Amino acid sequence: MPANLKSTNVTRVEHHINRSERERRNGHCGGVLWFTGLSGAGKSTLAIETEDRLFQEGYQVYVLDGDNLRHGLNSDLGFSPEDRAENIRRVGEVAALLARAGFITISAFISPYQSDRKKARSAAEREGDTRFHEVFIKADLETCENRDPKGLYYKARQGEIPDFTGISAPYEVPVSPELIIDSASNGVDVCVKELVDYVKCHFALP
Repeated sequence: MPANLKSTNVTRVEHHINRSERERRNGHCGGVLWFTGLSGAGKSTLAIETEDRLFQEGYQVYVLDGDNLRHGLNSDLGFSPEDRAENIRRVGEVAALLARAGFITISAFISPYQSDRKKARSAAEREGDTRFHEVFIKADLETCENRDPKGLYYKARQGEIPDFTGISAPYEVPVSPELIIDSASNGVDVCVKELVDYVKCHFALP
């Protein structure tokens, strides 16, 4: 049970369908692939392309993308350290729920702080599940800034965006991620193949 639980008089409802039954129907294990990296590293691009490739091969897979969730579930949050932490906490819980439903959940978020990524892992592992895979989408700041697909680095350099990761806010590089994808040195197809091969290896039914 989360240490910061404020709700009272709540009782967990148990499902009649257990996780292994859902996974047998899907033909693979559920779990979380947590993509982290700088803005412009390619997280969303690789997440969407990997989702498409896996879906075409029969996997139940869904992408949780940072920008998409900030249009709905997390529309009330900004980019202060506190709001970033709450953003990742919510996403971690949603990813864990989808994983327990048997989905392969790909979460594409900058998630710059080690402590917040650790909480996301804890949410997925709360009920004994160990299928949380931190994936570092590795691209240096210069590469990301040269790409600047959304024009965010330019705005950050002009002082128009405060607390921008890599410029005016820190990014804590993962210490021991399960997988590193070098998106600065490799093209999209190479990266996606590496991700799909990883899923086939680590999410196969026992």
